[in-house]
Amino acid sequence: MTENRTRRLGTLEVSAQGLGCMGMSHGYGAADDAQSVATLHRALDLGVTLLDTADFYGFGHNEELIGRAVAGRREEVVLATKFGFANRLGEPTLIRGDAAYVRQACEASLRRLGVDHIDLYYQHRVDPRVPIEETVGAMAELVRAGLVRHLGLSEAGAETIRRAQAVHPISALQSEWSLWTRDLEEGVAPVCRELGIGLVPFSPLGRGFLTGKYRSVEGLAENDVRRSQPRFADGNLERNLAIVAALDELAAAKGVTTGQLALAWVQHRGADVVPIPGTRRERYLEENLAALDIVLSEEDLSAIDAAAPAADVAGTRYDATSLTFVNG
Repeated sequence: MTENRTRRLGTLEVSAQGLGCMGMSHGYGAADDAQSVATLHRALDLGVTLLDTADFYGFGHNEELIGRAVAGRREEVVLATKFGFANRLGEPTLIRGDAAYVRQACEASLRRLGVDHIDLYYQHRVDPRVPIEETVGAMAELVRAGLVRHLGLSEAGAETIRRAQAVHPISALQSEWSLWTRDLEEGVAPVCRELGIGLVPFSPLGRGFLTGKYRSVEGLAENDVRRSQPRFADGNLERNLAIVAALDELAAAKGVTTGQLALAWVQHRGADVVPIPGTRRERYLEENLAALDIVLSEEDLSAIDAAAPAADVAGTRYDATSLTFVNG
């Protein structure tokens, strides 16, 4: 990336675009560690500093992968990881935010990453059984112990964010945000901005759908999570493809890819917004980073909003069970 390509999450300075690493180990088919490490190295070479992972991604594999990739280059990286999912694959979802688990999870992540501190430590989902004050209080203890530098929340609701901030400064709120997922614009984003909390959109390309590369689920791996997501289901998929078709036309007129246009829209949400598009491939990493060079006028933004109105998106972003764990 070129100069002046940094933004702040609270007081934490990071690259204006980060790299979401989940897909290197989890959710999108078989892992290819060699390919993923090459992409991680290329990201660092291009000035990406924010690498985002979680203990849940590949049940530890993703943290171990990133740890190997950044060995010897630790000073170039802002390592962000998350805790909270305490279940294994195939088991019912279990979220834990109790103080004992917070410390246990952090120490395990440090071992897998092979580092002595985590730069940005998120609660992956809010535990409805544990007051947020207890969870963030335990996270604050990690800061005082030097094991963590900055704290974050993921998919938390506005009131929870306020209560958390009262315990310890929160640097970042990570939630899904894209042209087809705009839930946080009403309540969460304004609260974060009031409190000086940065916003980290995951899936800014709608799990790849907004790139225009997916016209069906037929080419997806059998264990690809998108096969079970409502927006990729028969009926919904066809309606959502109409949105992509409209974006295709705008992107072609601007001389960019559809994915770059959709990602530039997210980048233009504000100077406190740091999207983390995920990819395992160097080609797509470079394509995503090129979106930072796209300038969108007010006219462009209005045209994009008109082409992709939130009300026209068919299907919820998660199934009914998974939706119960967001905006907690």
